[in-house]
Amino acid sequence: MTSEGIKVIAKNRKAFHDYFIEERIEAGIILTGTEIKSVRNSRVNLKDCYARIENGEVWLYQMHISPYEQGNRFNHDPLRKRKLLLHHAEIAKLTGKIQLQGLTLIPLKIYLKHGLAKIELAVCRGKKNYDKRQDMAEKDAKREIERHLRERNKY
Repeated sequence: MTSEGIKVIAKNRKAFHDYFIEERIEAGIILTGTEIKSVRNSRVNLKDCYARIENGEVWLYQMHISPYEQGNRFNHDPLRKRKLLLHHAEIAKLTGKIQLQGLTLIPLKIYLKHGLAKIELAVCRGKKNYDKRQDMAEKDAKREIERHLRERNKY
């Protein structure tokens, strides 16, 4: 845990590869008893996860939370949709951006903040293949420069 009381459970690294991040929002998430126990054990996968706004509420789809081992018959469906907690003004703002600009909601990470499960949502724009190639080329160039600098400083 950090000094702010935040413990990161899982990150969605693929989101940074596939999307341009426009804006970030923190949201609460409604979980059942066995789900929060699995989250505290870091048994969460955000790989193919996305959020959608339906009837003025934000729902999270395809977030995999593994069943709790001691949960027996009270266990949950690992891929069920989960409701996110946001203010009405935030939902209205998100709705406008998503519908007018063709953006999407992607979760970046799930974490515990003072014992409560929170999720960081991002308003994203999808990358094209040439954008991904350009990003990879920039990373390679940066790595190459750092390697040369390290070698030069050795001598």
